Order: sequence, then structure tokens, then C-alpha cells
Amino acid sequence: MTSFEAINEVCKEYHRATQANRPLASAHEGYAVIKGELDELWEEVRKRHDERDPARLRQEATQIGATALRFLTDVVYEP
Repeated sequence: MTSFEAINEVCKEYHRATQANRPLASAHEGYAVIKGELDELWEEVRKRHDERDPARLRQEATQIGATALRFLTDVVYEP
């Protein structure tokens, strides 16, 4: 996967998330949502290498990127 393809996936997830959920209400909420996504990634990373699901790693990392973008658009640039 190229970096362009990865960014495209993050953008698709960002669009899906903004359609499905209200904007992040505060920096605290944004941090909590990012941390929740990071915790889900950590659960997969903690598994033995041969037990990890690459699709799950990709999904969680993509969600982290999309949530970080939402943090920027909802909290930082639209206070």
C-alpha cells in the first residue's frame, strides 16, 4: 500500500465518521475518542505476531488517523 492509498483510506473513514457521528464537542472528548481507538489498536498489537490480524491493524490505524483529522477540523479549526 502506498502512502497515497493509506491517506485515501483515512479520508474515506473520516467522511464515514462525520456522516455517522456528531462533531467532537471538545478537546477532552476528542482525546478520549482517539485514546479509545489507540487502545483498540494496542489490543491487536499486544497479540503474538502470528496471531495478529493485519486487516484489524489497518482498520484501527485508519480510524486513529480519521479521528485525528476530526480532532483538527472539529476542535482546533472550528472552536
